[in-house]
Amino acid sequence: MNKKIFIILADGFELIEAMTPVDVLRRAGLEVITLSISSDLMVKSAQNVKILADERISDVELLSADMIILPGGYPGFINLREDKKVVETIEYYLNNGKYVGAICGAPTLLGVHNLIKDYKFTCHSTVIEDMNSKNYLKDDVVVDRNLITSCGAGKSLEFSLALASKLISEEQLLKVKVGMELD
Repeated sequence: MNKKIFIILADGFELIEAMTPVDVLRRAGLEVITLSISSDLMVKSAQNVKILADERISDVELLSADMIILPGGYPGFINLREDKKVVETIEYYLNNGKYVGAICGAPTLLGVHNLIKDYKFTCHSTVIEDMNSKNYLKDDVVVDRNLITSCGAGKSLEFSLALASKLISEEQLLKVKVGMELD
């Protein structure tokens, strides 16, 4: 059975933080579905690039994926953390051993809603105070159990490869890297 990943898009999302995981994970043969949190499939990035999401968040069974990814971007990460359905879904994934990926400002959803618990994490340096945790690591990508976090847009490829490594074999991951001229 193919692994399924949801990438949640809110107006103001960081383009590279959302689209790099889409690209890498689809190269890996995984089913990646972008979801708009609004009633409109068209979502505008922080850079004013319009992306047509695959589905609306209200039209899918949110608990059915193996992984859920939250891109940062301003005000995208604020819009994500203010969406009750998104917050409840992230809590379910964390509590049930499903993977959660969050990059840049998006990890603040976990801090603001007291979901970070004892997880080690990284995030953008400007939002550390919003995390309500002392478990911050100044690393590009931090993987702690079922939580994968990254510090920002410049680390989107590294973040995406870390996400893929949780769902595919090392051999498959190597094929993806070779195909991208990374190895």
